[in-house]
Amino acid sequence: MIRVLVADDSPTARTLMVEILKSDPELTVVGTAKDGAEAVELAKTLRPQLVTMDVEMPRMDGFEATKEIMIEAPTRIVVVTARVEGAEEAVSMPALRAGAVCVVRKPPSPRAAGHATEAQQLLATVKAMAEVKVVRHTRAPGVRARPTRPGERGARVVAIAASTGGPAVLYRILSELPADLAAPVLVVQHISRGFISGLAGWLNAASGLKVRIAVADEVIAPRTVYLAPDDRHLGMNDGRIVLSTAEPIGGFRPSASFLFESVARGYGAGAVAIVLTGMGDDGMAGLRALRAAGGRVLAQDEKTSVVFGMPGAAVAADLADEVLSVEDIAARITALVAAPLLRVADGAFARSQERPS
Repeated sequence: MIRVLVADDSPTARTLMVEILKSDPELTVVGTAKDGAEAVELAKTLRPQLVTMDVEMPRMDGFEATKEIMIEAPTRIVVVTARVEGAEEAVSMPALRAGAVCVVRKPPSPRAAGHATEAQQLLATVKAMAEVKVVRHTRAPGVRARPTRPGERGARVVAIAASTGGPAVLYRILSELPADLAAPVLVVQHISRGFISGLAGWLNAASGLKVRIAVADEVIAPRTVYLAPDDRHLGMNDGRIVLSTAEPIGGFRPSASFLFESVARGYGAGAVAIVLTGMGDDGMAGLRALRAAGGRVLAQDEKTSVVFGMPGAAVAADLADEVLSVEDIAARITALVAAPLLRVADGAFARSQERPS
């Protein structure tokens, strides 16, 4: 039985959430909180396995409550919000950075169209997130890395894939990359429909790079991060963005495999792929293609991953050249892009002054 605490300032919304959760025999509601401060106290005393967290609440909002819970009583937190349209999408992003494992849409009233579908999506999310581990934001001790391969040139494109726990990790990585990064960055983040615009705005505010939702046929450029839009595969061809409505791959659209295979074809050894925290094994076929083309693969380590599914699959298949803590990924990307190594006559290695084109 999964123990859930519900935090929402609206009595009507709290009642609806409780009724939805109680409809599943695998879930039990152990308490309700009418504001963020009460949620923090109940999280400490009741020790639920998961908290559903509203955003706008009196005394202490969902952002601050999430931060406090992750300090005082680390617990899986699912942000449940109705604010998903336009500029309001970004409201949920600080909660993800504070430690929430995901964000979902708040189901409408039982009389509204779509209630049953969204209620089932909420239940499925809560049960899935109850299985992920709680990650404290501490530095992982040590890194396992393979040396740069002989003759390897600097990366000319960076492709990143993430799922559960990904937004907070992306925030950290992109905020630490240099504003003059001499390569474009393409990102597939599995996220609920309607939140990608908010994610783009949130990441753009944190990074010296330009972060935007990818547009079909635009020319990719250095110092720019391109996010896959809702329900579209992201790739590239001849230096231009490709968006595809092809069938989902392994149940995903966008799919990490589509992205990795695309950059493998276009850049070969000039591509670097990064697999971040997430459920499942999306991206495996693409990683195989990328490694076969001479590209390099970085995987987030288990210590700092909310879910070690995607990076763990890469490691298990021996497709990861390096396994890094989240604290080390941005620096490694920067080094791979900015500092190509070239073989010299005596068998040693010299650092090239040539910048990737």
